[in-house]
Amino acid sequence: MLKNPIFKNILQTLAVALFGFVLLNLTFLFDFLFQTLITRFINLFTQTDLMMTYGWYPPFLHILFMIVIGLVSWFIFKSRLGTFYKATYMTVPTAVVLATVGISLYLWPIAAYSLGALISIGILYYFYRTKQPWLYYYTVILIGITMLLVGLLGVEI
Repeated sequence: MLKNPIFKNILQTLAVALFGFVLLNLTFLFDFLFQTLITRFINLFTQTDLMMTYGWYPPFLHILFMIVIGLVSWFIFKSRLGTFYKATYMTVPTAVVLATVGISLYLWPIAAYSLGALISIGILYYFYRTKQPWLYYYTVILIGITMLLVGLLGVEI
């Protein structure tokens, strides 16, 4: 039964969704720790409440975290890990980028959804041009739809 390609593909799609969900939860916990450590380090030098005083500070932290995830992702995607593992991990940078866009542009929802769609379509086009495995497409589409639903339903991250 495991040798049946249809069954194998169904198992892979379910596993990517399940393990991707676990990775996303771990990623957002890491984001909390990352932002907390940076804020506490900066608070050693100032008594100002940075989150409330400077409007640029929270988006700056999100963008900085996105850069950290981008650097980690670069190493993972250049590694010799298999397609399944890379596709599962791809839930992380895709969700982080789309969440950062959504958080940064939440006052302009049309701009946030449009930019998110352009980013997702751009990633899918890159996969098409470089002839990447179907599991990568699935991951981007899954996360894109999930993040769209998060935005439309007003779910808070």
